[in-house]
This record gives sequence, structure tokens and C-alpha cells, in this order.
Amino acid sequence: MKSALSGIKVLDLTRVLAGPFCTMILGDLGAEVIKVEAPGGSDETRGWGPPFQQNVSAYYLCTNRNKKSITLDLKRESGKEIIRRLAKNSDVVIHNFKTGTMERLGLGYETLRTLNPRLVYCSITGFGETGPYKDLPGYDFIIQAMSGLMSITGEENGPPLKTGVAITDVLTGLYACIGIEAALLAREHTGEGQKIDLSLYDSATTALVNIASNFLMSGNIPGRLGNRHPNIVPYQSFQTSDGEIAIAVGNDRQFQTLCELLDLGQLASDERFATNPKRVENRETLIPILEKVFRTRPVSFWREALEKRKIPCGPIQSLEQVAADPQLEAREMFIKMEHPVAGEIKLVASPLKLSETPVRYVQHPPMPGENTEEILRRIGFSQEEIEAYKEE
Repeated sequence: MKSALSGIKVLDLTRVLAGPFCTMILGDLGAEVIKVEAPGGSDETRGWGPPFQQNVSAYYLCTNRNKKSITLDLKRESGKEIIRRLAKNSDVVIHNFKTGTMERLGLGYETLRTLNPRLVYCSITGFGETGPYKDLPGYDFIIQAMSGLMSITGEENGPPLKTGVAITDVLTGLYACIGIEAALLAREHTGEGQKIDLSLYDSATTALVNIASNFLMSGNIPGRLGNRHPNIVPYQSFQTSDGEIAIAVGNDRQFQTLCELLDLGQLASDERFATNPKRVENRETLIPILEKVFRTRPVSFWREALEKRKIPCGPIQSLEQVAADPQLEAREMFIKMEHPVAGEIKLVASPLKLSETPVRYVQHPPMPGENTEEILRRIGFSQEEIEAYKEE
């Protein structure tokens, strides 16, 4: 059975998270991905840990399956020439060097498109290739701070906080996938590739969605609300007798049902709480009343009672609980692969469930240069030339 992106060749000059996350998704969907690093391995995540398994970083493993690895010295003309030869026969080139680096190497879009007019070329930078910040380096933490994401994350009277994962890298990787696949579709109509200029800052700003819309419409600067929702009440976590539970009451009917469950039926008809706008207006009065009841029973009791009444809810789980969750097991969201150095490794699977072209897990995250000889032979290097290049 063919994969969705069978036959698509991707030349991957990215490292760390946003770019590798994108190219792993493309690889999961069947594209052939060649990961390019400097000799010895230049993806910083290879050294980020602990944990390590047989000196292989868990961070590196999480975004680099379904790729082959070649090591090249791009400071040498021989390394640049190999990139040009690979790009000539690739569908996609993706990099996350700082603005202008690929052009200084003689590997910019305008150069490579003369070799391959059908090439889709994706650039990922911190701030994009235009504007006053274009030369600044981009790191997820800095982008979360500058984009406003941190200003709305954290407790109301606490400091701004970042999310627990590098969310702007993840979002940018997803946008890169969308852009690349859209450009490949457009190529089917035009016969020509194009350049994608993608930035972490732009992606993070887009992720503000309704919060940005609220501000642009009203001019009111949003503050931090902890786990509370700015536009829906009650939509937050509540402390129970043995832990916390998240509850999302999305409409007035659900609120009435919740009040009946909590034996607080009078609240549903109280004009201060009868509609969602009123509940938002009077949340400081309403929430302590609900909290007092939730503290009387454990999470398991409330979860069962709420689910029975079709009120959206869920326990706040640890990673240990997530890894043992029967729903994720049923969805096959954790997989195992054999690695030549680390042995058996456990990875989070792809969430993409395609009925006719399912994702595949065929290539372990490669060691640096693991496939260099195979790739060089494919582009016409003789064994003598390969040995000479290794010596160089």
C-alpha cells in the first residue's frame, strides 16, 4: 500500500525542533527525507539530556524517525556541490539557518531553483526574512515572551509563564508542513515550485486566535487567568478531595445540568448566572460556590457523574497516567522501534489516521552520517570518490 507522500524527496537542513518536527511528519506520510548535518552530527538535540539511552538523546529521538542521515561540510565546496546535486533531484528543501546564511553559502532559493524549477523551498527563521528583526536568532522561549503568549499564561496574580513544551516550534513545524504540502499541490497546476518564508514569531502570533481577536475588537489588554477561560464560565479546573479535574461547561443547558448534579439548582435560575455572559460578569461570585462542592468528593466520583450527564470533563493527568491511558493504547499512540545503538526505543506515534494511505514507521532516527555512502552512490559517486570524500 502506497503512503500519501510516496515518491516525494525532502532534503532536510534543519535541526532542533520546528524543522525536524515538520520533516518527521513528512517522513511519516511516506516522503523520503535526507537529514543533513555536519560531520559528527550538528543537530544540537543529540546532546540535550538527560535522559539518554546508550548515549542517544531522548530529545533527538522524538523528532527524527523516518529519515536517512548524511554528513557534509558546508564550509567546503565539495559539501555545497553535494547539496546542489541532491537539490536537483529533490522536491523539497527545508532549512532553519539564520536569514541570509543559505545565500552566503550559494544555496539560496534563487540559486537552487535554476537547477530545479519545480523545487519547493521552505525557510524557517525566528522572525522571517523581512522586517527589522530579520537578523535576530529565534528561540521558542524568546518567541513565547515576545508574541504575547506568556503574557496570558499563568495565574492571575503570578508572573508570566511559558507553556510546558516549545509550543511555537511545534506550531511552526505544523505550518511548515501545511505550506509545503500546499506548494506541492500548487506545483501540480503550475509545474513550478516556490519559496515559503516561515517564522516562529508569525506562527506564535497566529496562535493567539480568539485572544488576539478579543483585543483587536475591544482594545482591552487581556490578563492571565490561570486555567480559566476568558469568554466561558465555568470552564476551568477545580480542586477535588484528591486532585484536580478540568470541566468545560460550554452552554447554558450544560450549566443547568451541572447545577442539578451539585444540588445547586437555584443557581441556574439566578439572573446573575443564567446566561454565559452573566456568568463571565459574575465569575468571582459563582466559582467559589462551585469549588466548595467539588472539594467534597474525589476526581473519580466527579468524572463518572459528569460524563454520565454529558458534561465535558477530564482529570489532570501525569505523564505516567497518560502513558497508561487505555484510550491512547486503543489509538496506538505509543510505538516501539529498534535502534542500532539505543536498542528498543519508545516513541509517541503520529496522530494522523489515514484510511487508505496510513503513516509508516520504517526508519529509526539515524546516527550522524549513517546513510552517507548510500546517498552519495545514489547521486553518482563511485566508491573511489566516496573514499576520497571521507578522507577530505
